[in-house]
Amino acid sequence: MFQSIQWALGTVQSVDAVRPGAQELTCLVDNVAVPCLAYTDLVGQLAVGHQVWLNQRAMTLRLGTGGQAFVVARADQPPTPVELDESETRQAPTPPTGGPNTGDSGYLVKARYTPLQVAVRGVDSPNSPFHRLLQGATSLDGLPVVTADLHSALPAICAGALLESASLRICYVMTDGAALPAAYSRTIHQLRQAGLLACVITAGQAYGGDYEAVSLHSALLAARHVVKADLVVVAQGPGNLGSHTPWGFTGLAVGEAVNAAAVLQGRPVGCLRISGADRRPRHFGLSHHSVTSYGQVALAPADLVVPLLLGDLAPLGAEVATAAADLGKPKGRHRLIQVSTEGLMSALEELAGAGVALSTMGRGLAEDPAAFLAAAAAGRHAAHLCQAVLTTGKP
Repeated sequence: MFQSIQWALGTVQSVDAVRPGAQELTCLVDNVAVPCLAYTDLVGQLAVGHQVWLNQRAMTLRLGTGGQAFVVARADQPPTPVELDESETRQAPTPPTGGPNTGDSGYLVKARYTPLQVAVRGVDSPNSPFHRLLQGATSLDGLPVVTADLHSALPAICAGALLESASLRICYVMTDGAALPAAYSRTIHQLRQAGLLACVITAGQAYGGDYEAVSLHSALLAARHVVKADLVVVAQGPGNLGSHTPWGFTGLAVGEAVNAAAVLQGRPVGCLRISGADRRPRHFGLSHHSVTSYGQVALAPADLVVPLLLGDLAPLGAEVATAAADLGKPKGRHRLIQVSTEGLMSALEELAGAGVALSTMGRGLAEDPAAFLAAAAAGRHAAHLCQAVLTTGKP
């Protein structure tokens, strides 16, 4: 049964946190304090005392990610218009000044045909300054592309890569399998504040990155030719959706990301989703998400990084290696790459100390270190590929 928007009228009691494009709020609804999120590009900046219309449906469903109320609009007056600064690369969602047949064809509509659709300038749109460049771009020229199932793998991948080469220019391509607005991600904001992420490109229906792209393929080409990235990480935004069925989960897109990177002559690097703490058998050890995505959806070969876990985690590492064996040759199509995790825990702890939260499925680094070490190992291997390109000109 379809569940409609669950409306509520609230009053902003406090502004708890602010990051580009988003405010975390506490609103009073019938004298009850409710955690809320407002996308300021859509509803303007909010302050204590403002009345707002809220959608509480996700909160009442008790979702993990996204389990708060969302501000839909100001109730006491129209939202303050967002001023578009033409000097900024990031294009705030503002209505196009042109229209059909006016020649202003540079606007790309995302979250299409919903009441909160946004119009953004696409990096690949006809009036983009990069349009001609992308018209002729057909290859990633061996660019390493790390593909990951969960958004929570992003900071660990960055940590592993930057441990090997601190000067790497890392670009994150956010796909639209989960959260659509990039502003929803605290991780992106924290990585930026720590100076670890050079650029964000939002692909498909996702929006709010430094650059907007129509498709994953176009986003990857923009990362290579516009951003001049050394390394790309492709993953969905926060809020992976799964249905406890073999094919009903948004993480399947990781296999399609391998295909996209390969067809564009990049070097796909598969980050395995593993866990030593998940109580669900399908996700303990090597997750069935990785087995299905890399084993059946990915039709091109990738470097699948199998982390060499140390100490108390060594038995889990051996179990993962056994489970991943069928994904590699000769039975599978992928190259299984064993990567040492020595030194990666210190890099992850340093990352957390720099203010970048590490959390996957509600578990932190101490609760599930294997999950983050696997992602960091994928980053380490991708950095080695980057170094090979610089040294030999070949991935």
